[in-house]
Amino acid sequence: MRCEYERNSMSSGTIRAFPLTEFPVVEPQEDLVKLILEAVENSGRNLKNGDILVITSKIVSISENRLVKAEDIEPTQRAREIATENDFDPVHVELALRESTDIIRTKRVLITETYSGLVCNFSGIDKSNAPEGSYILLPEDSDASAHRLRDSLMKLTGKNLAIIISDTQGRPWRKGSINVSIGCAGIAPFKYNKGKSDLYGRVLKRSTVCQVDEIAMLVEPLMGQAGQQTPVVIVRGYSYLDSEEEAKDINRPKQEDMFR
Repeated sequence: MRCEYERNSMSSGTIRAFPLTEFPVVEPQEDLVKLILEAVENSGRNLKNGDILVITSKIVSISENRLVKAEDIEPTQRAREIATENDFDPVHVELALRESTDIIRTKRVLITETYSGLVCNFSGIDKSNAPEGSYILLPEDSDASAHRLRDSLMKLTGKNLAIIISDTQGRPWRKGSINVSIGCAGIAPFKYNKGKSDLYGRVLKRSTVCQVDEIAMLVEPLMGQAGQQTPVVIVRGYSYLDSEEEAKDINRPKQEDMFR
């Protein structure tokens, strides 16, 4: 697969990705749809039918006022114990515990299961790119957030669009974090290849691709994870279908989890 970075875009065959650069700093409860449309206009581009907007979870969270100030949190004894054992921030630990339904590991890491079913470090709560003394929680329901953004953007533009809300996560068996989808709307999370033939004519009996994760990973080099201020990328030219499934369906049910 050939990828090129040219003129603030990324091209791979017929798939192109355009970052909305110099996106403004999002304030709590700010109109994110308005900011996105202004950024599109400032980029000199127009949204087209079939475009996929990949949006970082952080700006969604901030616009939904999912910010917590450290001074407002009193860590519990359990949080203090975990923090002391691992040299963690006790407030960070307390928030992770509050946002979780299950604590999976507390040695060297704090792996939890969130209310939406994500299994991740510190319930996905982060301090990077947050106002001083604050923590950013994940959106309460990322799929619902994606649907709200899609409905508003389609109403204002008249275009058929898809939304992917992305977040960076670590992996248990490999070093380094990658971008994944934690919310989507207008695009099926999975692409099923069962029944198709491989190069030698053999029919595939099972092949499920998490296409929204692949798209999220595709644009991560354009977004970055530091101070690039590029939280929205337009993906164009990717063929996809919609479905009733949501990003929360990507999470394996506990009974299917091979490592718990």
